Amino acid sequence: MSAPARATFRLRPLVRCSALALAAFAALHAPAQAEEKFTYMTNWYAQAEHGGFYQAVATGIYKKLGLDVTIKMGGPQVNILQLMGAGQTDCIMGSSDLQIMTARAGGLPVATVASTFQKDPQVLIAHEDVKSFEDMKGKTILISPSATRGYWAWLKERYGFTDSQTRPYTFNIQPFMADKTVVQQGYLTSEPYAIQKAGVKANTFLFADHGYPSYAATISCMDQTIAKRGAAVSAFVRGTMEGWKSYLADPAPGNALIKKDNPNMTDEQLVYSVAKLKEMGIVTSGYAVTHGIGAIDPKRAQESYEFLLRNKMIEDGKLKLAEAYRLDVMKDIKVLP
Repeated sequence: MSAPARATFRLRPLVRCSALALAAFAALHAPAQAEEKFTYMTNWYAQAEHGGFYQAVATGIYKKLGLDVTIKMGGPQVNILQLMGAGQTDCIMGSSDLQIMTARAGGLPVATVASTFQKDPQVLIAHEDVKSFEDMKGKTILISPSATRGYWAWLKERYGFTDSQTRPYTFNIQPFMADKTVVQQGYLTSEPYAIQKAGVKANTFLFADHGYPSYAATISCMDQTIAKRGAAVSAFVRGTMEGWKSYLADPAPGNALIKKDNPNMTDEQLVYSVAKLKEMGIVTSGYAVTHGIGAIDPKRAQESYEFLLRNKMIEDGKLKLAEAYRLDVMKDIKVLP
């Protein structure tokens, strides 16, 4: 071996060591990798029903999964499906999986990847003399226009209610307070609390405990988002389910952010709502017991689909169930209650 070759041979280990040292130094002192931005829009003003999402932000759960998540509030005049279609948010909180299926059948390429509520919190509220849904037959029932395109069809089908019974619900409990013969719609964690606080005794009837198939508080995304940002969607879903488990154990961090976004929210209302979510198993019952928070039962998805078809809310052939529900997103995510 020539002298120059021997010198080159002796230098190679030194070069390799120097390169490794430089690489280690660069890795150690490189700026932290920025989390991927991800936006989720809820279906209403910030409240306990959104607690798991806010908790995952407040406790850094999303951040640990590599996401910088922004929660945007919906509201009564906000069309969140339209905003998602326009690219203003990555995913949305569908009020129900029925809503998302109807939108997809109408041509919007949106799919549900998870449902944070195993039970839809929709209720009817009646005065204390009414003991069952059957007792409401013939009574005036106050419901919103959106209800006529959803659970009202189920109530008519199951209990024989008629359209002639209905009057518009204006999200004001005063008509109910003033007339003891009236029944009104509500949300388990909201109107019953307001009525109770006003000193009126009433009975609350949760549709989900009587066979209503709808899931609620979904995570629903455009097909394009799932295809192009699948890892981010999966991380968001995992973080959300961990957030819900954490929120139900100790809601304080999430509640602080909820009140920041919605200053009208009171501690008393939050305490009541969290208690009802836990008492009625809204998040942790059903399929979630064995398959994890957020999981969707394929058989129940089929039942919801058939309900929509049966009541002519979607046209036959306009919807493929496997496209409306992307259950593969949650297949490796199992956050047990």
